Amino acid sequence: MASEQGIRQLRADVAASVRRAGAGEHIVVTIGGRPVAQLGPLGAAEGQVRLADLVARGLVIAPRRTGEFRAPEPVSVWSGARVDRLLREIR
Repeated sequence: MASEQGIRQLRADVAASVRRAGAGEHIVVTIGGRPVAQLGPLGAAEGQVRLADLVARGLVIAPRRTGEFRAPEPVSVWSGARVDRLLREIR
């Protein structure tokens, strides 16, 4: 549910508008009849999905590693060799 509210009206009763937004209502703020901002409840914004939400719904499996990413050790190769042969040798 979304409603429009002018900036003057928002200034006059900001507490009531914030309570309505906290209750789940989306309020589009206008200046001169032109929409410029949106006030809404905390949570994922439209079009954005958080990983925790997907895990909670069972759509994805949580990652096993929760620490910081560490790149694997570099593999030294010699020049003048073909990449396909090097990869075959490493595997």
